[in-house]
Amino acid sequence: MKSKIIFIHGMFENSKSWENWITYFNSKGYESTAVDWPLHEGEPATLRQNPPSGLGDLRLATIIYKFRQIAAAETEKPIMIGHSVGGLIVQVLVNEGLAKLGVAISPVAPNDMISFDWGFFKNSALITNPLKGDDPFMMDLESFHESFCNTLTLEQTKPYFEKYATNDSRNVLRDCLGSDGRIDLDMPHVPLLFIGAEEDQIIPTDLVEKNAKAYTDEISSTEYRNFSGRGHFICGQPGWEEVAGNIADWLQRKEDVPPFQTTPADRIN
Repeated sequence: MKSKIIFIHGMFENSKSWENWITYFNSKGYESTAVDWPLHEGEPATLRQNPPSGLGDLRLATIIYKFRQIAAAETEKPIMIGHSVGGLIVQVLVNEGLAKLGVAISPVAPNDMISFDWGFFKNSALITNPLKGDDPFMMDLESFHESFCNTLTLEQTKPYFEKYATNDSRNVLRDCLGSDGRIDLDMPHVPLLFIGAEEDQIIPTDLVEKNAKAYTDEISSTEYRNFSGRGHFICGQPGWEEVAGNIADWLQRKEDVPPFQTTPADRIN
C-alpha cells in the first residue's frame, strides 16, 4: 500500500466533491480519504436548504486545527491534496512539517498575495463584503455557474450544483487574507505541486504561479503546472481525470525521493 492521501475541499463544497478522486487514487494503490470542514458534514443539497447553525461564524483557524490534528494523528505523514482554500491549508500543513508531499490546486494564496484579475477582485469582494457581517454566503446556481463552472453551460452546471454546492462562511476567506493565512515561504519544505486552471474566475493562474514562485528555499522542490480550458471547478468538470493523472505521475516520481532532494527541472525560482 502506498502513502495515505488526505483530500481537503475548499469553500462552497464538502468532502463529496472528492468522491471520483478517491476512487481514482485508491485504484492506484493509495489509501485515500476526504474530510469535511466543520459544519460541512452531510449532503450538499440538505446543507444548502438548511444551513447549519453557526456556519457564518466558522473561521479558517478552526478548519486548520481540525486538519492539523488529523495529520498529526497519522502514523506516517500523509500526502495532502487541497483545492482553493484547501490548497492554502495544504501549504500551511506543509509549512508545519505535517505532510509527506503537498498538492495545491487553484489555491487561495498566502501572505496577502493578490491578483489584479477582474474575476479575482469581483469574487473576493462579493464573499468578503463587510456589510454582510457574519451572514453566510448563500450559493445559488447562477453564482456557481459564473464563478466555478464558467467553462460549462448553465445546463451542464445544474447537476454539479445540485450534487456538490454548499453555502459557506465569509469569515473563512476573510481570514485567508489575514494573519491565519500567513506562512514562512523561506523554510525548506517537502515537494509541493501547484496546479492552475487557465479560465479560473476565482483564483487566476497568474496568482497560482506567483504563489509557487514565492517559495525561496533552493534545496526544496516546487513545481507549477497550468491546465487549459478549466475553471475553478477543475477537480469536477469533464477532464478531471487528466488533472488527477498528472498529479498521480508527480506523486509516483516524488514518493521515493528524499524530501529536499531536487533537480534543476524541479526548480521554478
